[in-house]
Amino acid sequence: MKKKKYLSTGIFLINKKFKKNEYYHYLQTPHVVVTVPVLKNKKFIVVFQKREPINKKNYEFPSGLVDKNEGFQRNAKRELYEETGYKCLSALKKLLVLYPDPGRLNHSVICYLAKNLIKINKPEKGIKIFYFTKKEIIGLIKKRKFNSATHIAAFYHYLSKKN
Repeated sequence: MKKKKYLSTGIFLINKKFKKNEYYHYLQTPHVVVTVPVLKNKKFIVVFQKREPINKKNYEFPSGLVDKNEGFQRNAKRELYEETGYKCLSALKKLLVLYPDPGRLNHSVICYLAKNLIKINKPEKGIKIFYFTKKEIIGLIKKRKFNSATHIAAFYHYLSKKN
């Protein structure tokens, strides 16, 4: 037996009975896309924005919740454009799919690589964009300024496939 409690748009608390008088609790949340944008000069486009749960400004790649009835790749392209003002002129390449916390969350994170980019607009309000080299991102990771586990996984996965 499973009980589903609405918390917010697209977010539910699931209480699933798995033993006599015992329940397992987890969150049902929307899937997430992360896009690793790489320019021709080998620099990565990184966004800098406030993240309320950790009460910090954080460096990360463009990302967002997948809207219902919107495909993952289309959603990733839209988030890239909204957050950075860059449009991807070709298909995105899927890097990996992962579960950020399979013990408490049921959503997946779909990570893409974006190349063939053109700047056509300003970034979304409240977001600053930066252009970092591989070495600079590794430095930010070491300093815990680029600290989203899924974004770090996407970055290192990209680096491992590149060689």
